[in-house]
Amino acid sequence: MSAGPVSNRLVLVTGPSGAGRTTAIRALEDMGFEAIDNLPLSLLPRLIEGNGPDKPLVLGVDTRNRDFSTNALIEVIDTLSADATVQLQVLYVDSSAEVLTRRFSETRRRHPLAPAETPDAGIAREFDLLGPIRARADILIDTSELSPHDLRAELSRWFAPGDGGQMSVSVQSFSYKRGLPRGLDMVLDCRFLRNPYWEAGLRGLTGQDAQVRAYVGGDPMFEGFADRVGDLVRQLLPAYKAEGKAYLAIGFGCTGGQHRSVTMAETLSETLAEAGWQVSIRHRELERRGLLVPSGPGAAAEAAKERDIGA
Repeated sequence: MSAGPVSNRLVLVTGPSGAGRTTAIRALEDMGFEAIDNLPLSLLPRLIEGNGPDKPLVLGVDTRNRDFSTNALIEVIDTLSADATVQLQVLYVDSSAEVLTRRFSETRRRHPLAPAETPDAGIAREFDLLGPIRARADILIDTSELSPHDLRAELSRWFAPGDGGQMSVSVQSFSYKRGLPRGLDMVLDCRFLRNPYWEAGLRGLTGQDAQVRAYVGGDPMFEGFADRVGDLVRQLLPAYKAEGKAYLAIGFGCTGGQHRSVTMAETLSETLAEAGWQVSIRHRELERRGLLVPSGPGAAAEAAKERDIGA
């Protein structure tokens, strides 16, 4: 492979049917990428030979591709990753099996891998085929709770012109009662911190509010925990970036996903933003309950779906 400078930017988009792969490709096309969907894998090397396309390229690949196989796609990823003239990112657009089943039911579509069976059968087969590809993804976006607008907004954070190849960090809060968000690289448990839920005046507030942040921050364990987490993440990020990782997702969990985990997610996001990293925040439970606020006391960040910190 050539050792020359990078001349071709390529985003390979894949994921299970119904998760939003086509929406993602169209969104990237709107951002200035040249889009090609379902190109046979055998033709891809020829596409980027020589000087390659004039614009960055987004290529959609799924199990309907004429020559698709898990091993063939992994071989393509390995070959392109080893080529110094290609800047490759693998974007995996994912969703839970339950949500995919509901989407196929609502649209009355047949699953491409199970045209004569229930969608569940096709979903299970596709998960098996794509599992090894999912593990190789640079960026994983779970659309289970995202609208098409939300997906486009998320993609613009990572791929909008001018991002300069900066590694992106997603910091999320969640409730253990509803399970871990999919696609997290690092998970930290905040349930040892004192819980504002047991204070009547704080119960209805969130970790975006100054009163809650002050209460959680007053726990004797908080400062040491926050400092050590910040130091650890700041130490790891350059190493991950040097290995070619374009995206890192960090999750903080607590019982309800409203107070302690939100406080820690806000704290770490601010720390990383001050250090110059591109950070986005998502508070899963606050979004679900309609508690996320774009302004007001303690709202150090605007609504997570609308902007980045430090972008």
